[in-house]
Amino acid sequence: MINENFIYLSFLISFAGGITYLVDTIKGKAKPNRISWFFWFLAPFIAVAAEIQKGVGLQTLMTFSVGFNPLLVFLASFINKNAYWKLSKTDYIYGALALLGIILWKVTGEGNIAILFAILADGLASIPTVIKSFKNPETESPTIFLLSLINASITLLTIKIWTFAQWGFPVYIFLIDAIIFSLIKFNLGKKYQKSLTKQ
Repeated sequence: MINENFIYLSFLISFAGGITYLVDTIKGKAKPNRISWFFWFLAPFIAVAAEIQKGVGLQTLMTFSVGFNPLLVFLASFINKNAYWKLSKTDYIYGALALLGIILWKVTGEGNIAILFAILADGLASIPTVIKSFKNPETESPTIFLLSLINASITLLTIKIWTFAQWGFPVYIFLIDAIIFSLIKFNLGKKYQKSLTKQ
């Protein structure tokens, strides 16, 4: 366990990742899936409210940061006409499921359930970007996902009391960012497709 003040460092690391993706989006190098990025800012902000309700403390800053960066990216995707991914019917289905998760949270209103549904909503909204990172990794930028993964790792190392409210969202962020970063950085989807054609 490390001092919880390291969370400030992890916030800066995550914010730096957000800036790199923001710049890549404005330049048209990265093409964010707007469904994913919309819910990636909405779900964490809901989780922030729930974590505050549950008295999580400074670790809430990590959850805030993983919502704030996507808000900036989502807005930036409207600046450059080439800086967005064309949405398919499947993207809208995952978006609707993510919205359902948020509605279910509002119905229950309990902190831990809110965090769980925020994770589910965020996870469902991640599927279009996971698929895009698998099929078209060149349309993504890996840095934001790596730095967000580091942010989650540092946050997990600061936890003193291991309740779901404390570790739920950081563990989820660590896992989803590890998946997306690996798909983009190592072109796993392209390598997999090549291996199928060789057989």
